[in-house]
Amino acid sequence: MKRFENILKKIGPLPLILAAVALVIIVIASASFHGHVASNGLWGAIVAAFTSAILGSAAWFGNNYGMGIIIFTILIRFLILPLMVYQVHSMMKMQGVQPALKALQAKYPGKDTESRQLMMAEQQALYKEAGVNPFASLLPLIVQMPVLIALYQAIYTSPVLKSGKFLWLQLGSHDPYYVLPILAAVFTFASSWLSMQSTPEQNGMTKAMPYIFPVVIFFSAIAVPSALSLYWVVGNVFQTIQTFFLQNPFKIRRERELLKQKERELQRKIKKAKRGTRR
Repeated sequence: MKRFENILKKIGPLPLILAAVALVIIVIASASFHGHVASNGLWGAIVAAFTSAILGSAAWFGNNYGMGIIIFTILIRFLILPLMVYQVHSMMKMQGVQPALKALQAKYPGKDTESRQLMMAEQQALYKEAGVNPFASLLPLIVQMPVLIALYQAIYTSPVLKSGKFLWLQLGSHDPYYVLPILAAVFTFASSWLSMQSTPEQNGMTKAMPYIFPVVIFFSAIAVPSALSLYWVVGNVFQTIQTFFLQNPFKIRRERELLKQKERELQRKIKKAKRGTRR
């Protein structure tokens, strides 16, 4: 119970309120759709609920199914916002313990089983003391994967969505002009780049990730229906804005520089005091 209260404290009330509002709107959108969506079993019911929510949202805009997907995407992003806030909070704490982790790796090179076990034990103790969950970054991904799969199936099981049109797009087909894949890649790069700028220590793989992810997203967006590409574009725009506000690298770097400056000034004062004592 106490651990749950600590998690809620880290997240804060606003993301939880926004998530609750988003959930209510999704339920209203799904309930406002008066057509029939076939479902079979628990997973079929989830896909049907997604389909109904998209079609219900689209009905608010004159059966504009592209707008339905956009509204649904934004609502889903607000729904998982508490997880994203928790993820960012955990990432910042992980960055804070990186020097201690490097010291452990130097202390235990891991050349034998005993060394690896000792390092793992001390690493777990370090995580517990710092209140860090190294798997917190996986939570949003775990939540979003079923959403993507359900949306994909919603498009293919709903003739209306599959044949629906939005701007130059037929939602069940690929973007003929590659506009959405390009936008998805651009905003994936923007959010990844912003996130990496707040990381104090980067290795080769970390530096390469902002360039690898957009390429993967680009080719994935080419291969899937435009409805999914539209979901990625809107989701990545939201992610970029979210990263800027939750993980503003420029603000974080300024704060780190101020801390380093204060530390340097403190060390100078200590050295000066020691010289005065010797005299």
